[in-house]
Amino acid sequence: MGITEHPGAVFPSATAIPSPEFPLRVPVPPHRPFAEALGANLKETFFPDDPLRQLRQARGPRRRLLAVLAYLFPVLNWAPSYDLSLFRSDLVAGITIASLAIPQGISYAKLANLPAVMGLYSSFVPPLVYAMMGSSKDLAVGTVAVASLLTASMLGKEVSPAQYPTLYMHLAFTATFFAGVLQASLGLLRLGFIVDFLSHATIVGFMAGAATVVCLQQLKGMLGLPHFTTATDLVSVMESVFSQTHQWKWESVVLGCCFLFFLLLTRYLSKKGQKFFWISAAAPLTSVILGSLLVYLTHAENHGVQVIGHLTKGINPLSVSNLVFTGPYMMVALKTGFITGIIALAEGIAVGRSFAMFKNYHIDGNNEMIAFGTMNIVGSLTSCYLTTGPFSRSAVNYNAGCKTAMSNVVMAIAVMITLLFLTPLFHYTPLVVLSAIIIAAMVGLINYEAAIHLWQVDKIDFCVCMGAYLGVVLGSVEIGLVLAVVISLLRVLLFVARPRTTALGNLPNSMTYRRMDQYSMAQSVAGVLILRVDAPIYFANASYLRERISRWIDEEEEKLQSNGETNLEYVILDLGAVGSIDTSGIGLLEELKKSLERRCLQMVLANPGSEVMKKLDKSKVLEAIGQQWIFLTVAEAVAACNFMLHACKPAASNGANSIADVTATTDHQVIMHDDHGNIV
Repeated sequence: MGITEHPGAVFPSATAIPSPEFPLRVPVPPHRPFAEALGANLKETFFPDDPLRQLRQARGPRRRLLAVLAYLFPVLNWAPSYDLSLFRSDLVAGITIASLAIPQGISYAKLANLPAVMGLYSSFVPPLVYAMMGSSKDLAVGTVAVASLLTASMLGKEVSPAQYPTLYMHLAFTATFFAGVLQASLGLLRLGFIVDFLSHATIVGFMAGAATVVCLQQLKGMLGLPHFTTATDLVSVMESVFSQTHQWKWESVVLGCCFLFFLLLTRYLSKKGQKFFWISAAAPLTSVILGSLLVYLTHAENHGVQVIGHLTKGINPLSVSNLVFTGPYMMVALKTGFITGIIALAEGIAVGRSFAMFKNYHIDGNNEMIAFGTMNIVGSLTSCYLTTGPFSRSAVNYNAGCKTAMSNVVMAIAVMITLLFLTPLFHYTPLVVLSAIIIAAMVGLINYEAAIHLWQVDKIDFCVCMGAYLGVVLGSVEIGLVLAVVISLLRVLLFVARPRTTALGNLPNSMTYRRMDQYSMAQSVAGVLILRVDAPIYFANASYLRERISRWIDEEEEKLQSNGETNLEYVILDLGAVGSIDTSGIGLLEELKKSLERRCLQMVLANPGSEVMKKLDKSKVLEAIGQQWIFLTVAEAVAACNFMLHACKPAASNGANSIADVTATTDHQVIMHDDHGNIV
């Protein structure tokens, strides 16, 4: 380490601030017009995937129109090459997921306190829309338990579904419409990063909490209770259950436990191998058929076993005129739509990306948002409530060997046939079977293994997860969601406001500098303190960094004095991780330089980025620091400081007061020149 590592370096006049001139300097980025710079920043922020690339590459208006249509309707990309072999695979997958979609659709509609037939409506029109606009090959569209629970809990607080069923149903349509508008808008405006605030830990805790609440809500059907609390928290549910022990129906309890055991057993058997997936997929429909036959043959509905009853025949009626855009209830529908829309969006995109990773293809997140939004807008106009891509149905679709989104079309056709001809067969379906189907599906959402993994890897993520879970179970679904998001945001703010600063040391026999707390062999440089700032410098952390850097310097000086070593003379700030800086950060660097000068210390910058250099130059702080004290790498900064410590001071003490510059020649000899260029 030393000047010999940098042959050809030229040092300026000794009367000026001594600093070597290396062949490569840190340049200030060229000036760009405001409009151009703003456009580039907006593109980087909102359009990182460059969605207009194909449009620019297309020549002629016709090809550009086709490129736009292919982006909005991915079906145009795979439909021309679709053949009979692909259809055979999609036909099997579509029929398989239809056998799961029919009982789940009815069950989740009842969970949302909506007519059972709306679950079938929601499994007919939205899958057709997604098949044209969705980019996932494996996603199976339909209703989900969490969105159904959210709809019931949020709308049920304002309107009783028992007393005002028509108004409640219209509000559900309106909430679905607002959810679709939000989802499509996020996709069109490229604002999908908003969904990223629902972190993996948040989703794990929220889904587990929602699954727990859903299971607790199904105690009404499992116990055959005619009245049940509309609250979703654990205390209210347990109070409602044990305050009505005299109304428990042993027939419902026995029937429910038997079917729940059957469903869990089939789930266990299906995990024995991928070829056994059909056992679990066919179990819900099998339970519905067996339960209906049992009730019909034994007349169990006369002995306390509640049944679905009449289901309206026919496909989806239009509901355009039923949307509520005026009156006091519109804001309730708007709030419900926004919250359920975000949750459904996060779940659907996460599921789609998971299966896309398995098959090694890419799905466009913003394109998926447009597809989800469009199918929910269309669904709200055709008597559907919120739909997305549930994991259970998509997993069955994947395991059944689907090849394209055509499996959704096959499923929709199967549901249409059911709506037209088979709805009377569900008249005797017992509600307790639907409760068992929901509980069996929800058990898979309680991922305790993921929670244990979070505890082992990141304790803060575990707190986020448990905050979401406890908020949902002990409070409400909305409280749990808000609590998890708030904890996540606080974590982000904490990282921004309290960035990590670390001391760097030299790895032996190299020009590499790494964290001394990570590399035990890293050695400090005598008289030089090297600090790395691991975050952008903003107004939120400028004061903290000022105090933290001052404390680093105080501790380093105390250590050097106690060990009797060379006094500290240089402080090098490695800005390689500082991607951006604001005016408060610029003020920090300016104040830090003045503070170090008062302590007879020199501030040196290493590896500043283009954004930092541009703002240093515009604020004139670059002139105050001095270009000669800004280096390309930490190694070059250390070499310059080390040379000044070991070469310039002895030269000055020997009377070389008129030295103009010092040059390191290629043979690593140091040659000093006077003011006239003569060798001294």
